[in-house]
Amino acid sequence: MNPKPNIVDLPVYKPGKPIEEVKKELGLSDVIKLASNENPYGAAPSAKAAIVAELDNLYLYPDGSAAELTAALAGHLGVASDNIIFGCGSDEIIALIARAFFLPGDETIMADQTFSVYKSNADIEGAVSIEVPLKNGTHDLDAMLAKITDRTKAIWICNPNNPTGTIVPEDALITFLDAVPAGVMVILDEAYFEYVTDLSYSDGIKLLDTHPNLVVLRTFSKIYGLAALRIGYGVASPQIISLINKVREPFNTTRLAQVGALAALADQQYVQQCRSLNSAGIVQLQAEFQRLGLESFPAHGNFIMVDVRKPAFEVFDALLRQGIIVRAGHHRYPTYIRVTVGSAEQNTAFIAALEKALEEQGVRA
Repeated sequence: MNPKPNIVDLPVYKPGKPIEEVKKELGLSDVIKLASNENPYGAAPSAKAAIVAELDNLYLYPDGSAAELTAALAGHLGVASDNIIFGCGSDEIIALIARAFFLPGDETIMADQTFSVYKSNADIEGAVSIEVPLKNGTHDLDAMLAKITDRTKAIWICNPNNPTGTIVPEDALITFLDAVPAGVMVILDEAYFEYVTDLSYSDGIKLLDTHPNLVVLRTFSKIYGLAALRIGYGVASPQIISLINKVREPFNTTRLAQVGALAALADQQYVQQCRSLNSAGIVQLQAEFQRLGLESFPAHGNFIMVDVRKPAFEVFDALLRQGIIVRAGHHRYPTYIRVTVGSAEQNTAFIAALEKALEEQGVRA
């Protein structure tokens, strides 16, 4: 078989190590996974109940248009139903955008340390990824603007950025959007939108009316705690949504995902509770990092990127042997690990393990 030449050297996405795998490899009974930015408190009880109630309908195909969920989400966001498309996680929306719009030789601009799926999907379609270095861990919008050419098809802004956790404030984002040519699509990935408490942060949905080239991505995988069900969504002009829909598979979200998301969306009190607990967790971890003399980026999602002052993979391995899974391997930040904000108990266990790991590596506070 002869694959497309542009995918021969394409790296395979490596998710955080599964808990079961670590238990088996290292003979551990207790493992804490803080690698994939999952909600440690899980889904709302109402969402779980809705999923259980739907089990009798497993023999039925899902509603391909997700009509009920679309209507509820449209009401929640204050947009029309034809502004919304659902996917198997927001990852699928990224892939669908690339499939619908990218031709070989098109250029797409992104940060050099951001969500890797932007580049991999551009590579699959034969587009050229222009990677712009982050500035203090944040998107350098002026430098990104300077890279726009007549071949530029799309620009990706991850806000908060994964893995650094930094945000682009609203005034800077609006100035940037105003300067981008109307024919260049801007995809604003707000997967961690519900976690942000900083008042300078923007709500991308509110910018759609004035910027018709904007696409906003969000997900039920993070604060809503439905990562296992894989459901996310995109919000854009009806014209853009219609084009993306043309390349979407007919039944790309499941019945369980739809009913779970519908119930989760209705329980905004639970969302607020998770947001508050996450904010407390950030304060807890940042205080401990300061005590240990470790610098970290400002955290606006449900994760923190911290400089452990040693090769990150060495610290990753030392933590893994203690049953703590984090994330390493960020090429621009070889001494940084990314850790998900866990429960207070999980955070305490992580800090104890990190302190031991750093002592083994000769790092002193």
